[in-house]
Amino acid sequence: MLKRVNRVALIGTGSVGSSYAFALLNQGITEELVLIDLNKDKAEGDAMDLNHGLPFAPSRTKIWYGDYQDCGEADLVVITAGANQKPGETRLDLVEKNTKIFKGIVEAIMASGFDGIILVATNPVDILTYAVWKFSGLPKERVIGSGTILDTARFRFLLGDYFDVDTRNVHAYIIGEHGDTELPVWSHADIAGTSISEWTKNKDGYNQEDLNQIFLNVRDAAYHIIERKGATYYGIAMGLVRLTKAILENENSVLTVSAYLEGDYGQHDIYIGVPAVVNRKGIRQIVELDLNEEEKAKFTNSVQVLKKTMEPVFKNIEL
Repeated sequence: MLKRVNRVALIGTGSVGSSYAFALLNQGITEELVLIDLNKDKAEGDAMDLNHGLPFAPSRTKIWYGDYQDCGEADLVVITAGANQKPGETRLDLVEKNTKIFKGIVEAIMASGFDGIILVATNPVDILTYAVWKFSGLPKERVIGSGTILDTARFRFLLGDYFDVDTRNVHAYIIGEHGDTELPVWSHADIAGTSISEWTKNKDGYNQEDLNQIFLNVRDAAYHIIERKGATYYGIAMGLVRLTKAILENENSVLTVSAYLEGDYGQHDIYIGVPAVVNRKGIRQIVELDLNEEEKAKFTNSVQVLKKTMEPVFKNIEL
């Protein structure tokens, strides 16, 4: 019996998209990768460049540049296209222009006969994931945003660095908007089953002020990187590959993605970053953390900020 061939369609071959394609090839996760971009020369050039690296890749991947018709047989469509965040611009400033861009993209994807999972990475990711869900008509579990997967990775890295522990042994989450109103879930942060608060109390040189600064560095990381190099792309590309692996290999992994809430965390009709079990069918279930009162208030605020930003935009766009 022939092994199932997985196809990933990447829409947008800018810095994030090309970094994702490169990381995907290096990890050998999919058998087919099609690159789609308005700039066909760029997509073709990327496909040529990536193919030249195949002799060094862990497994064979068929890579080509194509068009939206190639989405018809795709298992996963990853959208990284859209306007970039400029210095001094928040992710939410991007909402109106990228929502309009996405309407055309999603209509073209669905016209191909696509019936898989869509993964959204473009900012503001929570709002654009909601837009893709509305525009596509796909079930909510098959439209996923990258959410706070990168924020959570940054959080775990900085905590691991601070306590001098392998970041893979740090368990901590950033939830909420992928942006300025996100929050750390300190009440569930631990290293090897011992809470971060205990680590701070029991070891000299560690204090809550440093932990507060770590979160600020996580929240503002994109601004610091954009200030220095113009854009962020390696970290989010690795996060997207991690999500791709969880989906295509049916891992049932818990990852902080932008998922649709309908009563979870007491919220309704919103895509926002929360831990969720991800597998071949998309989002299997949302993991509802038992937040303390301060965390609940901050999460509610994050939801309200997103809804307030979304409302005027979607009034002017036919869903």
